[in-house]
Amino acid sequence: MAKLVYDKDGRLLFTKEMKKEYTILFPMMAKIHFHLMKNIFAKFGYKVALLETEGPEIAQVGLKYVHNDTCYPAILTIGQLIHAVESGKYDVNKIALLLTQTGGGCRASNYIHLLRKALIKAGYDKIPVISLNMSGMEKNPGFNISIPLLRRLAAAGLYGDLIMSLSNQVQPYEVNEGDTERMIAKWTKQLTIILSDGYGFKRKELAKYLDRIAEDFSKIEVKRTPKVKVGIVGEIYVKYASLGNNNLERFLREQDCE
Repeated sequence: MAKLVYDKDGRLLFTKEMKKEYTILFPMMAKIHFHLMKNIFAKFGYKVALLETEGPEIAQVGLKYVHNDTCYPAILTIGQLIHAVESGKYDVNKIALLLTQTGGGCRASNYIHLLRKALIKAGYDKIPVISLNMSGMEKNPGFNISIPLLRRLAAAGLYGDLIMSLSNQVQPYEVNEGDTERMIAKWTKQLTIILSDGYGFKRKELAKYLDRIAEDFSKIEVKRTPKVKVGIVGEIYVKYASLGNNNLERFLREQDCE
């Protein structure tokens, strides 16, 4: 089992040895984007698990370990992570938890510290916490966003944006229910292979595959009928995460909205 190593400030590090043995858990936000990114991390040697658990118990776990005055996304993401730790599904001696960290003035920069406090309170202080950021904060020997990995993650973000936009425009009007979801699954699989093989992130390649994706979605049979069009705005996590917005997108589709 990997040896526990701490930095000079007492922070538990994610080591190279842990990369071989540990599964990294991280909370869901934007479904299409995060599935692509999860697959890319896996191709770079990381064992990753994307948490898609939902339900009121997630918030209750969060409120047990995070002050109720803390912003809702912190309560949910920390609650989802600790809920997974306590689920019995994972070996608590071989998991790490990952959260993004902006490094700016936003309170989201402090989620990492709130998560560590929550883990100590819950009795899991031997679980390493990884900060995913672009500011060089909290470096870990076993977790490195290299240039090749970063280029693929950036491309995955662009592809995810396009697929999300197209699916929102097509799904409410599809003649054959499920066509859009199948197209999303098809391109998630294809893009994972393309990006893993070292293609699809250069400018010309991006343009080529973005065009192909748009062309494929245009082939889905639709019936254009007048519908109410609704835009979802607000804090980024609550806007995109179904856990954060109570499955608002699904509700709007059920109300026959775009």
